[in-house]
Amino acid sequence: MDVPRLKATLKPIAAVVGPTASGKTEIALSLARRLGGEILSADMGQLYRRLDAGTAKPEGRWEDGVYRVGGVPYHLVDLLDPSERTDAGRYAALARPVLEAVRGRGKMPIIVGGTGLYLRALLEGLHPLPARNAELRERLARVALEKGRAFLHEELQRLDPESARRIPPGNIQRVIRALEVVLASGTHMSKLLSAPRASSSPAGEVVYFGLEYSSEDLRVRIRARAESMFPRMIQEVARLVPAEYTGAEPGFRCLGYPEALACRRGELSFEESLSSMVRATTAYARRQRTWFRGQVQVRWLDPAAGPERIAEELL
Repeated sequence: MDVPRLKATLKPIAAVVGPTASGKTEIALSLARRLGGEILSADMGQLYRRLDAGTAKPEGRWEDGVYRVGGVPYHLVDLLDPSERTDAGRYAALARPVLEAVRGRGKMPIIVGGTGLYLRALLEGLHPLPARNAELRERLARVALEKGRAFLHEELQRLDPESARRIPPGNIQRVIRALEVVLASGTHMSKLLSAPRASSSPAGEVVYFGLEYSSEDLRVRIRARAESMFPRMIQEVARLVPAEYTGAEPGFRCLGYPEALACRRGELSFEESLSSMVRATTAYARRQRTWFRGQVQVRWLDPAAGPERIAEELL
């Protein structure tokens, strides 16, 4: 069944989703201008202050406590220091009152981003997972450093085979979280994720849109964006590390920043770092596309039409 057009629905929430570098922000801004809507970012990196070069925050300015892009309110940016941790639960806690406020003003919320779990936490609620255990997480992180990520993933394979099947060995944060859950609760994360969500979401009807690029076209876009971003990212980390941060803070785990830090420290050449960033971003985009195709019903659009034409077609 096709996803309805915006004009056929009663005050829906529009969600512009899909892989990184696909042009989601331009579409969202076009929709917001035509509908008088307000944008909510669902991007982990954009939550962090001072990390601007690599997080694709659209250029705007603060006016009366609201970040505006071409006059459009653009919420959920610059809320956290790079030293602060974030996850889907914290994002939902930050975003839910903003969503309610936008709807309270009679405006259409337009959520834009590629972090699927953040969207799900806000719009559908969370699974009943146990609280994070900082001591256990630190211990697991030390094991990863001492024995390698593959060792930790093998341990997850032994304790929770289904989660190990779903989580790649390189995604160390998710591996640690899955191990933390099973060690702290005695229950597989995969089993907990199949339980009903504890939802207190005010979402209502959500209409999902995304831009459909071929894998090759998306790789070209990712490479071009990385080439534009990376010199500025190196300059940014040079200002911040080690003067104010160590580089090990959560914010510096955002895409591209580990490579920028490695380049700055002389561990990798500029081209090696850039290529590593492109590979990591391409792999992430592939996971994003898989997630959105499997988890929600998205109306995939032809990007060749351009953001203005696409926005007109959606109305």
